[in-house]
Amino acid sequence: MAEPDAPSHRVLVVDDEPNIVDVVCMALRYQGFEVASAGTGREALAAIARFRPELMVLDVMLPDMEGFEVAERLGAQRGHIPIIFLTARDATQDKLRGLTTGGDDYVTKPFSLEELIARIRVILRRTNGAGPGAGKLVFEDLELDEDTREVVRGGELVELTVTEYRLLRYLMLNPRRVLTRAQILDHVWEYDFNGDARVLETYISYLRRKLDRHGPSLIHTARGVGYALRAPRR
Repeated sequence: MAEPDAPSHRVLVVDDEPNIVDVVCMALRYQGFEVASAGTGREALAAIARFRPELMVLDVMLPDMEGFEVAERLGAQRGHIPIIFLTARDATQDKLRGLTTGGDDYVTKPFSLEELIARIRVILRRTNGAGPGAGKLVFEDLELDEDTREVVRGGELVELTVTEYRLLRYLMLNPRRVLTRAQILDHVWEYDFNGDARVLETYISYLRRKLDRHGPSLIHTARGVGYALRAPRR
């Protein structure tokens, strides 16, 4: 049964296995989602502009290109569309690649429809959680606008993925405070990755790289504990 009075979010399902597409699309429609589907990477790229999904369930192994390549080709034009990678691969290196090419979650086959839908709802709730009037967060020369979801450092726009944005927002909500890895996983992802801290470390590395292009480092490591947003060491 669909959630009462739930908004009709648009979800694009991309997979070359028709039976998976049919089952996932049917389950999502039953839950009140508006759904479109694609069977190849090229079809997915075309559907983005046409359907304007709020979230994409993207298979890694497509006949014309990998799902990772689809995410990379979309790049900045994807804006803030979250991606859940769906695949039979379960190696940690594949999970890391998926989560660092713009992905927000990684579900392995075979999977539970209930779990997939729950993860979709969690991501959409996080993505749409900040409403109008949320205002700006400011730390040193770094600004995060919760209305436009834009991040600016030293007057320069910093392009972030959805998860990078959430990670930075959590750090900016707790300036100068050391946040443990467990706290960050709980607040940014809302569940852990079976204790694999490398996912978080990889995201911290990517976020640092983007921010440090415009000034000295703001994200500091508290060895053995976690991370903190602090003024640059002078």
